[in-house]
Amino acid sequence: MIFYRSSIVRAIIPAEMKILVVCQFYYPETFSITSICEGWAKQGHDVQVVTGLPNYGFDRILQGYENIHDEVINGVRVHRCKLYPRGKSRMSIIKNYLSFWKSSKKYIRHMKEEFDVVYSMSLSPIISVVGANIYAKKHHVPHVLHCLDLWPESTVVTHAIKKESLLYRVLFVWSKSIYKKADKILISSPSFKDYFSDVLKLDTSNIVEAYQPPLIVPQKGEDIKYDHAYNIVYAGNIGSIQMVEELTKAMVTASKECDVALHLIGMGAKQNEVQNIVQENHLEDRVFYYGPKARAITTAYFKNATALVVTLREGGFVGRTIPNKLTSSLHYGRPILACITGDGRKVLEESQGAVFAENETAEGLSDAIIRLCKMSENERNTLGKNNEKYFEERYAFDKLLDRITSELESAKKR
Repeated sequence: MIFYRSSIVRAIIPAEMKILVVCQFYYPETFSITSICEGWAKQGHDVQVVTGLPNYGFDRILQGYENIHDEVINGVRVHRCKLYPRGKSRMSIIKNYLSFWKSSKKYIRHMKEEFDVVYSMSLSPIISVVGANIYAKKHHVPHVLHCLDLWPESTVVTHAIKKESLLYRVLFVWSKSIYKKADKILISSPSFKDYFSDVLKLDTSNIVEAYQPPLIVPQKGEDIKYDHAYNIVYAGNIGSIQMVEELTKAMVTASKECDVALHLIGMGAKQNEVQNIVQENHLEDRVFYYGPKARAITTAYFKNATALVVTLREGGFVGRTIPNKLTSSLHYGRPILACITGDGRKVLEESQGAVFAENETAEGLSDAIIRLCKMSENERNTLGKNNEKYFEERYAFDKLLDRITSELESAKKR
């Protein structure tokens, strides 16, 4: 991605809409919000982003960005608020959340520039979009909140907070208040609507489906060539709900049945446990952990992969969602090894390009790996082609961007 820094913060050309975007994450952090904003800029819209200093995945403020607060990146004006860098400890993550919540509110309260609409992307945590509500109320413009993660549900599913605790009740009331103040909520999975209705008890008349554009970036480097006959690739967060521990344990049996290797790319709370499983079971020549890699480098592992892994533990409304990794995996035209329920499973059943594990255990995943390896090459190629075709029909970037844009336009007219 080529970008240009500039002290200029005024739009150079007239735009159809002036859009204020609030999201804690932005380039060089790898999230779909960057593609959305640059897509709008290419369409002629005037886009101003309020975000944080880049730190996600770096364990610190990215070198060179410590004192950069205003820049223009591919036609998008970006203001970066100070925050505490996200580290690996629970306390550093809490400080990270609260620091952006505080600094973004302070900056947005003093903004005088007029915008037609406010768009926020709600990843974790929901409090990161509070500034969008503040601007919308003060300037009497609509706030369209794009919900990609459910709060406080996500804190329970990841075992960060117990549902019976006082902290959960506080977050429940706070989250409900933030959602309620938005003029329109876009949801990335159909089942999200049930959460707003059944759990938060909110009016759902302003909630509409609008999928999150997948993270697709140009590949950097040559395709990876593997030494084993079959190669399963997992790229993403290595946490409890992704079942990477069970996936690693599955290799104990699967590797005895066929010449298969598991390639893990990413970082997360369970990465040490995964590495311990590898050592305890002597899987060093079958499970390869590469740590986090840039998205452009990660894609080099996909083309020659036997299958890409999409796993999401069943549990609550979060376990029913369509993860962004699922839609991006469809794009690469490879078979998908899946262990997922709800909306995500429905997508893969429609695409007809997945081999499903029957349950969320090492045994269930091992059986799916073995079945995948014992397929003929033609059968696996058909699965991959089905996924690629389904992606183009449902998840092509331009289609999803137009969908989101139309919802902003309709909110602006009202």
